[in-house]
Amino acid sequence: MISFADLTVRYGETVALDGVTAAAADGEWIGVIGPNGAGKTSLLNALMRLVPFRGTVAVCGQPAGRLNRRELARLIAYVPQRPLLPPDMTVSDYVLLGRTAHIGYLRVETASDRRICAEILDRLDLSRMADRALRAMSGGELQRLVLARALAQQAPVLLLDEPTSALDLGRRMEALEIVDEMRLERGLTVLSAIHDLTLAGQFADRLILLAGGRIAAAGPAESVLDDRLLAEHFGAGVEVVMTETGDLAVISRRRARGAAVR
Repeated sequence: MISFADLTVRYGETVALDGVTAAAADGEWIGVIGPNGAGKTSLLNALMRLVPFRGTVAVCGQPAGRLNRRELARLIAYVPQRPLLPPDMTVSDYVLLGRTAHIGYLRVETASDRRICAEILDRLDLSRMADRALRAMSGGELQRLVLARALAQQAPVLLLDEPTSALDLGRRMEALEIVDEMRLERGLTVLSAIHDLTLAGQFADRLILLAGGRIAAAGPAESVLDDRLLAEHFGAGVEVVMTETGDLAVISRRRARGAAVR
């Protein structure tokens, strides 16, 4: 599990995160939502110790500040919004980078490492691209590849920052279904920042709504995905509807329709 208390992140005079406290239990999926600039990415970067912060973070019962980078990588896998993608590296070699924390110094990957990566590539429908250079892949394929690398890491905590933004609607659902399947198989703890409020409500056990660097609401989807609450933070026209299957869907309505063009 992962927990954080009084987490504060500043960029100069700007407060991006202001005393945020929360925790995700073993096997739980928490969705972090909020308007642009709310502090979602700053939260994930702080948990990965990629930005300076005040407060405390604990991962699997261990204070994160006492872990070196290798130890932290064994506990947390991270899919950033803007990953580093070496254009000449092949797909298979890129996914193998996810095994780095498990490979000893001055040693090379084992047959087991390669098998783990091959299974992940197959699961994300990337096997046929194993020898392709990253420069030859589409944005959606690259996004699935970054997710594959994180899953190959086999860490108990998975952080996702807008993991499906470059995917079409069908691929978005497919990628998140795979994450959910692996969460249930391995007991993964997932913390994901996501703009698509409908998908956030469908997959997360709980939602945290950030606004202005603070937690504006937290709880199950049915309590956080509320018309009035969302309108306050996302603007008028946001509406929550219930589908025939009982799922919550968040839609945006036009304030006024223009006259038809003749």
